[in-house]
Amino acid sequence: MTALRIGVLSFAHTHALGYLSALRAMPDVDVIGSDPDGVSTGTTSDELRGRELAEALGVEYADSYADLFAWGPDAVIVTSENARHRELVERAAAAGVHVLCEKPLATTWEDGLAIRDAVERAGVLLMVAFPVRFASAFATLRATHEAGALGQLFSVRGANNGMLPLSRDWFTDPALSGGGALADHVVHIADLLEALTGSAPRTVTAVTNRVLHAERAGGGASADPAGGALPSAETGGLVTITYADGLIAAIDCSWSMPDTSAVWGGLTLDVAGTGGTVSLDVFGPAAHGVVAATGLPIEARYGADLDAVMLRTFLDAVRTGVQPQPDVRVGLRTLSIVLAAQESARTGRTVAISE
Repeated sequence: MTALRIGVLSFAHTHALGYLSALRAMPDVDVIGSDPDGVSTGTTSDELRGRELAEALGVEYADSYADLFAWGPDAVIVTSENARHRELVERAAAAGVHVLCEKPLATTWEDGLAIRDAVERAGVLLMVAFPVRFASAFATLRATHEAGALGQLFSVRGANNGMLPLSRDWFTDPALSGGGALADHVVHIADLLEALTGSAPRTVTAVTNRVLHAERAGGGASADPAGGALPSAETGGLVTITYADGLIAAIDCSWSMPDTSAVWGGLTLDVAGTGGTVSLDVFGPAAHGVVAATGLPIEARYGADLDAVMLRTFLDAVRTGVQPQPDVRVGLRTLSIVLAAQESARTGRTVAISE
């Protein structure tokens, strides 16, 4: 089998490290990364950027995106800051290269539509990086619902909580991230609901605060071209969504895990239907302990590497030419929920989503 050539565009997102490591371990893949805007900020692999990170992982490196595309990739993974997804997807589409794009798809509706138009015009595949939908526990939930065992779904409570991202400052810079916890964490559960029901979101109501980590989630590091103050990133949020089929979902998207937590966070889902209820803890299986010298907790999670499963799904699609899920349509629907949530939090009103 001929090895696929996969490029990773930017190491800005923390997931880039995991994707590079997983791809390097696949025998049927040649991987190369490029991070021309990256600057190493520390001494650990989590903080390294650019060539230093690639060398630490044993991955080939291109000094520029032009050099990477000249290498002739079959597909690329876009792991830049959220606001830069559009330019990199458009560049890949223009080169006829398939794309796996980090979530959220974009930070504005205009950019999201431009991404859709670019890939459709070029006839290339685009998949959005939602690894949680590949969890075996979710597959079981989905199969149970499709078999009719839960009846009509009427209520979902979801929580996707995590630590405030520490090694990448852009997560709390709305000019680059598109927001705070809303942009970062609402989309994963919105994607699960999309996969579970296929129903269209109709209204969104959201409230946010900055009670936690307020001193570290200010207006962001990038300059405001207009010279004014940039908005602050929300660190806590609760989003309520109504769907066309009558389902009501509530999502806690807060960066509420303490810095001392043994793990970054987690994702839970409580689903209620007329025929029964299911509670799901995607990252629940773990071995727990305590470090004797410090008294700090240890939590070693086990189970399938969801990033690797998602990557393999994408690579299979690149080989076959069959569009994988979640696609750009799902990316736009989940983006519409985030944008509506941001408007609701800003105005204090429930916001309608049109088809």
